[in-house]
Amino acid sequence: MITQSKVRKVGNSLGSILPKEVIADLKVQEGSVLYFTEAPDGVRITAQNPEFAQKLEAATSLSRRYRNALRELAK
Repeated sequence: MITQSKVRKVGNSLGSILPKEVIADLKVQEGSVLYFTEAPDGVRITAQNPEFAQKLEAATSLSRRYRNALRELAK
């Protein structure tokens, strides 16, 4: 999908309106937080926190590795 949006002055900052197609793809609504991360080809905009995804992956790995110990602690 290729869309465009103009950058406009909003107070002392700059802002842009997201087209409805982009909002649907990102699955965001009013008040949602967007994350901007550097990528080799520019800047990537996501609705999910990339750092949280890394931490969740680490927690999942640890819970698999120590499944039996965690099960015993839960008793």
